[in-house]
This record gives sequence, C-alpha cells and structure tokens, in this order.
Amino acid sequence: MRVARAAVVGVCVLLVFSEAGAAGQQPVPPPPAPTPPAPTTPAPATTPAQPRTFTAAAGLLFNTVRADRVADFEKVMGYLQAALAKSTNEGVRAQARGWRVFKAAEPGPSGTVLYVFVLDPTVPGADYGLGRILAEAYPDPAQLQDIWKLYTGSVTGGSLLNLAPVQATAESPPRP
Repeated sequence: MRVARAAVVGVCVLLVFSEAGAAGQQPVPPPPAPTPPAPTTPAPATTPAQPRTFTAAAGLLFNTVRADRVADFEKVMGYLQAALAKSTNEGVRAQARGWRVFKAAEPGPSGTVLYVFVLDPTVPGADYGLGRILAEAYPDPAQLQDIWKLYTGSVTGGSLLNLAPVQATAESPPRP
C-alpha cells in the first residue's frame, strides 16, 4: 500500500515535468548539487544547499541522474545500502528501516534517469543527506572522495517531498 501511494505521487511529479515540457516551459531547476570537496579534504560536504530532512511521517526524494552515468549512481547506491546495513548508529538504523530506492522505467526530464527514494516511515528531522551516512561508513578519505565524485558526477538535481496521508471524509458519496 505504501509503495502504491508513493508510485501515485511519483506519477504526479512526472506528469508535472511532462506537462511543463509539452507547454514549452522548463521545470524550475533544482538547486545545484553540492560541490565535491578538494582532494585534500577528508570527507564530502555533508550538508547540501537545502537540508535533506523530513517533517512528515513519509517522504520521497527524487534524484535525476545523467543517462550516461547510471552505473556510477547505482554503484553509489550500493555503497549507501551497505552503509545503512552495517551502521551501528541507532538514528541511521531507524532511517534504514524505511528507506527504499527505486528506478523509474519512464525517462526523466531532459533524458535523465529518475531514481526515487521512498522513505516510509521517515525519521522526522533526521538528516537524509548521503555525505554524513557515507562518511560514517567509509572513514578512508581517498575511498570516500572516490564515492563522492561518482555521486556528484552523476546527479543532475533532485527534490524532496513530505507526504501527508489523506483522511477520508465521513460523508457518503452522492447517489446517482
């Protein structure tokens, strides 16, 4: 049921992107991806321009990925899933319980590939930025730098949605 609701929201977002493109409009571009740190920096910037936190019990994170860099992004997703699985941090473990990653079958905006993180339940107020989670799991600065380069080289943008459940009204539907 949760995945079905997330899929409906995902379709709605794709329709918004599609309608904007069909009308000759471009969707509002997302904020720029965080800049990878200099090679001498031991860890990536862990706080993107906009925080990756949720205020609702469920949420979605959309990531648009360059079609020619899908393998790089999916490699990073492997590192992320391993980091979530092996974390001893109770906050990260709570995040991991509701974190699923999906790849859309339909093309994203401007020929990108759309990945959706379905977070149900979320940990409201927790940082879902990948940098912090990856830095905890991969303390070797060189390895972390390589992972972060794969991520920043593949992602073209993203957006976050807080989802609120729809409450059914007590009224009966009208009769024909």
